[in-house]
Amino acid sequence: MKTTGQQFSETLKEIGIRYVFGVPSGSMIDYMEAIRKTDGIDFILVSHEAAAGFMASVCGRLNRIPGACFATFGPGATNLSTGVGAALLDRSPLLAFTDELPEEKRHRTVQMNIDLQALFKPITKWTTRLEAGRVKKTLLAAAKIAGTGLPGPVHIGVPSNISSLKIREEQTVLKPSPGIKPAPAAVMETMRQAVLKAKKPLVVIGLTAVQSQLKPLILEVVEKFGLPVVLTPMAKGMVPEDHPLYVGVLNHALANMVAQTHQQADLIIGIGYDPVEVNYEDWIPKAPIVHISIVPADLDTYNCKLAADVVGDMQVSLQSFLVFPRLNHAWDLEALLKRKQKMFAALKAPDMSFGPLAVLEGLRDILPKDGILTCDVGAHLHLIGQKWPTPEPGCLLMTNGWSSMGFAIPAAIAAKLCCPDKKVACVMGDGGFLMAAGEMATAQRLGLHIIFILLSDNELALIRIKQTRKNYPSYYGTRLFEKDYPDSDHFLGVPVLNASDQAAYKAALQKAVFLTGPVIIKASVTSSEYDDLVLQKNR
Repeated sequence: MKTTGQQFSETLKEIGIRYVFGVPSGSMIDYMEAIRKTDGIDFILVSHEAAAGFMASVCGRLNRIPGACFATFGPGATNLSTGVGAALLDRSPLLAFTDELPEEKRHRTVQMNIDLQALFKPITKWTTRLEAGRVKKTLLAAAKIAGTGLPGPVHIGVPSNISSLKIREEQTVLKPSPGIKPAPAAVMETMRQAVLKAKKPLVVIGLTAVQSQLKPLILEVVEKFGLPVVLTPMAKGMVPEDHPLYVGVLNHALANMVAQTHQQADLIIGIGYDPVEVNYEDWIPKAPIVHISIVPADLDTYNCKLAADVVGDMQVSLQSFLVFPRLNHAWDLEALLKRKQKMFAALKAPDMSFGPLAVLEGLRDILPKDGILTCDVGAHLHLIGQKWPTPEPGCLLMTNGWSSMGFAIPAAIAAKLCCPDKKVACVMGDGGFLMAAGEMATAQRLGLHIIFILLSDNELALIRIKQTRKNYPSYYGTRLFEKDYPDSDHFLGVPVLNASDQAAYKAALQKAVFLTGPVIIKASVTSSEYDDLVLQKNR
């Protein structure tokens, strides 16, 4: 018989989990010791539990196997909940473990004790707890739930008195998932009629399409019928920016130029569209919607018309689409191409300037095409979402469902651990850096070669822009420092390269590429470049 801790570690390895991220507790040390003795799985100490959740969420996204994270009672669990929320709304499979008191103390007044099942219920697909003798069964069931349908997190409470118990495990036999059924034939026919009737059908690709792993089939559909395509931000990479049918990204920089195209559409075809990023009704023209996904459309039916809700196996739905007769649509594809080229020209850095646009262009020049970029929440995210060339979805990692600042640093650490052979870079503003700065110690301790780009403008630029557009004082509550803080050459042992012009930045990038561990490039820029580019209207 094995101890609960041994069974825990071996089952996580069986699931395929490589790392458990967290801040340990006294109750967790038996599980950590079991992890230490199990080949192929490691515990990664982080500086803050929210970062553990972000890291586990990104591992789940990249590996399509649940990531794993741990926190202790009370404050550890509430800190972790921020990262767990990211897994829920960014649609990543994750197993979140927290300490729990033994049953006899669970409902008493005890230091650090809250009802963790109640805490995690609204931000997980399922919450449960381990029981001695049912560890493997519980963990396998949790992993299955986390990865089925829309991926997401499962919370598992770990009672503090069972880690060293030796109890024979119950025999575990899980029924296979039934799979996703095709949409009904009548719904397919309704879709066909709507598509054939349209003169200007437009495709919008969302996050669920990324998770479907149907990129080649989706490209085959849009290319056969010559359908213009827009993407939600987290679907970047599903259609390359240089594709003749690519229009742009919704809700990010110069969204008004993208809108000049999608507002002409007389039918919106949502493929894997997930409103967690942007609701249909926030941008669509007065046109009906064909929604192709594994979950029903979520929209304001008072203001939107749903022509067909094609819920079922997306591969079957798209293959049915392929047999439609060719469309005689009225799109002027040459005009759409010129509009896209004009948009990208507007996103090009002015000559000799040194702002966020120039910083991104310099980084794109040195990061390999298949390198991974992580980015934080803020004005720079809106630029990256529209400007950054992204060959595959996994090459750009953002949080646009949960949208928490402090995501980029832990995301980069997780990406490098999951993809050690790929180059990884991270772009963040001052605000995001300050929220997760402690994880620079994690990157340093692990010796991970990541280029961290800090766009330092000493303010929360996105909020400043919103204040300005409402004629509010734009300095109130957005300045991070009373005056510019002095440059430093190290932060928590990580070298810092300072740049305030293009020449210094280029030299810093060239140096950073050849370092072996993490490096921060502090690019001192002004935020004025964002003002005319971000927060433009979708209509």
